[in-house]
Amino acid sequence: MKVQNIVNILKAEILAEGDLQEEVKTACGSDMMSDVLAFVKDQSVLLTGLVNPQVVRTAEMMDMHCIIFVRGKRPDETVLSLARQKDITILATPYRMFTACGLLYEKGLEGGCDVS
Repeated sequence: MKVQNIVNILKAEILAEGDLQEEVKTACGSDMMSDVLAFVKDQSVLLTGLVNPQVVRTAEMMDMHCIIFVRGKRPDETVLSLARQKDITILATPYRMFTACGLLYEKGLEGGCDVS
């Protein structure tokens, strides 16, 4: 699924634009960056309600190119600036995490967390 499709599905606002034509195969929703570091596989999209620079640093370490802030949360300019430096797309959706993950799953985006 292309990032642009995610924008449309989640009625998301683009806060920091990277490659909207990039293909992503999985998504992971978590507010605990330690879980993201431990369980995420592939180049997932990260859905979170945590709005601090650590989210961008975690995404960079895990080779994620898109972060979606849920529940209408908006990061400050420090987070957005760091994301632009790292070429990471930042989106904001009004949906809660459960709903956002469900909508993406319904449209064919699989879970990106390895729980085995």
